[in-house]
Amino acid sequence: MKILVLNCGSSSLKYQLVDMSNETALAKGIVERIGIEGSQLVHEKEGMDKVKIQADIPNHTVAVQMAIDALIDAGHGVISDVKEICAAGHRVVHGGENFAEAALICDTVKTAIKECAALAPLHNPANLVGIEVCEKLLGVPQVAVFDTAFHQTMPKKTYLYGLPYELYGKYKVRRYGFHGTSHKYVSDRAADMLGKPISQLKLISCHLGNGASVCAIKEGKVLDTSMGLTPLEGLIMGTRTGDMDPAAVTFVMQKEGLDTAGMDDLMNKKSGVHGISGVSSDFRDLEKGAAEGDERCQLALDMYDYRVAKYIGAYTAAMNGVDAIIFTAGVGENGPITRKGVSKYLGYLGITLDDEKNALRGKEIDVTTADSKVRVLVIPTNEELVIARETKALVK
Repeated sequence: MKILVLNCGSSSLKYQLVDMSNETALAKGIVERIGIEGSQLVHEKEGMDKVKIQADIPNHTVAVQMAIDALIDAGHGVISDVKEICAAGHRVVHGGENFAEAALICDTVKTAIKECAALAPLHNPANLVGIEVCEKLLGVPQVAVFDTAFHQTMPKKTYLYGLPYELYGKYKVRRYGFHGTSHKYVSDRAADMLGKPISQLKLISCHLGNGASVCAIKEGKVLDTSMGLTPLEGLIMGTRTGDMDPAAVTFVMQKEGLDTAGMDDLMNKKSGVHGISGVSSDFRDLEKGAAEGDERCQLALDMYDYRVAKYIGAYTAAMNGVDAIIFTAGVGENGPITRKGVSKYLGYLGITLDDEKNALRGKEIDVTTADSKVRVLVIPTNEELVIARETKALVK
């Protein structure tokens, strides 16, 4: 059984074609900087150099089509016909309280995903595009795997807000958490790397990409996570504000003459490190700008590192200790500058980085020295494999 996995992020699309007979990725790739200047597709196939296709990629519809075209290309593809794909699995960010586990996609599920779009405006619409494009191009069973599922173990004391309790009863206003598939995968891998059962570990997982979240995982269960009702809460992100005083929302709306849609757009698409730097939401651009003396690029990076470290400190307190801190996702896996910038705040935990190991990018590795009291692990996430497993189970 060959399963196509699509992971549509806010400005990227990851894809893998997985042979489930041995859980091997026949090919994988990423479409980067969707809707941003310099967009490209990077396609990988075993035994071949990476294929890079630079093109104008304005939206996720174009990105999905390019990914499928790459898989069936005569030169670098791995299948001769789309009919070899038996099913498709999709990462879907927000399922509200409708879904505590993966679901076989039907019209009812698509409607539920659409209804949650207001809670994940940068992701659920992109997730739906992937689903609908696959319906047209493939015509195979499809499964939605929800980011919110892993966080269902959070207790009420961490997922409720300080609003009147009746609002939770009426509207389910609460913390849901996201990137659950990623946090689950890397926490399981961390337990393997540390040689201990996950039930005996206190882990803090930092999923740092254009969207970013931190997750406290105690004894294999989520205690707390930084994202909330929507993916807007928590860390400063690529284009999202993260935490701020709620009164700032109405203040800015009054001063700028914005309606709710305008303010939502400002907070989700024009803020974060992009809004702070005035340059880009891509950390490679920010690091380049900072190296060239751009003070606002450096400020954006400094603010980002500080927020990540602050959440790590809070979750260390919440769990009364931590055994390992995990860095994953685009920035976490490939950003030695960010990892070092965050770790400089964590000396009180007895953390010491090995600079040579930390310089590596995209490798599964412990980047701390032998005498570090807390391990710092870089673990490339594999949400696609988790999604493929869930898809196979439901389709069969």
